[in-house]
Amino acid sequence: MKKLWVRWIGLLVFVALLGAAFVRLGEWQMHRLEWRRGVNARIMAYQQQPPKPYEEVFTHEITDNEQWQRVTATGTFDAKNQVQAMYRNQNDQAGSEVVTPLRTDKGHWLLVDRGFIPRDQGGKEIAVLPDPPSGTVTLTGYVRRSEHGKDNAITPQDGMARLINAPAIGKSLNREVLDGYVGLTEVKPAQSGNLKPMTTPELDEGPHLSYAIQWFCFTGIAVAGAGILIRGDLRDRKKALAKKARAEQRAREGTVATPDSQEVDDAARS
Repeated sequence: MKKLWVRWIGLLVFVALLGAAFVRLGEWQMHRLEWRRGVNARIMAYQQQPPKPYEEVFTHEITDNEQWQRVTATGTFDAKNQVQAMYRNQNDQAGSEVVTPLRTDKGHWLLVDRGFIPRDQGGKEIAVLPDPPSGTVTLTGYVRRSEHGKDNAITPQDGMARLINAPAIGKSLNREVLDGYVGLTEVKPAQSGNLKPMTTPELDEGPHLSYAIQWFCFTGIAVAGAGILIRGDLRDRKKALAKKARAEQRAREGTVATPDSQEVDDAARS
């Protein structure tokens, strides 16, 4: 019996630790769900608001909570200093994005992501970027924060970068650039080059709720499994004791044959 108690205690400790880990993972998924719902609500609220002048928003480092506001700006594009943001995806399609500095009518330099270019049929990135509209333009777009990463990812090399980081791009151009950038949705006059405009994230809740339910179910399965194993041990012990008792009863009655003596010894050892 002592061995069974040791086995059961070890099993219960293991299940307790495993169940605690599963519960934490389920709670983490629920926290992710609440975060996703908050982001969706914020995006929908921003979409219902009229666009703001960019200078009312780009006054400091853009944060996550300030993303997806709509802003307007007027100015002139700098076609000679465009940056190709590599390894981007839109609607499960691989490609790159074209980032062009805009000299606004307020005297600021503002980065504008003019849109997405899919890779060609050979899987290669577009080498020659389409020129922006010339002259004075008026645009509308979404506020985006600077993307952060290692220096070799944010610093443009030969006009290309993996991440769009306004301070790093501004440093490479020797210009003071407003932090963050604008994801273009509309511009007048219109641009050419079949650039696909910036899109907002999918406003769904993702798989977080189903994942949380799965983790909580795993917790229940672990607890139930431990109970089944302990119940099986008790059932086996009960059978062994009953077998031993029958063997002893036959021995007392003097009807035990050689095989039954072996049975008594086996039962005693059990």
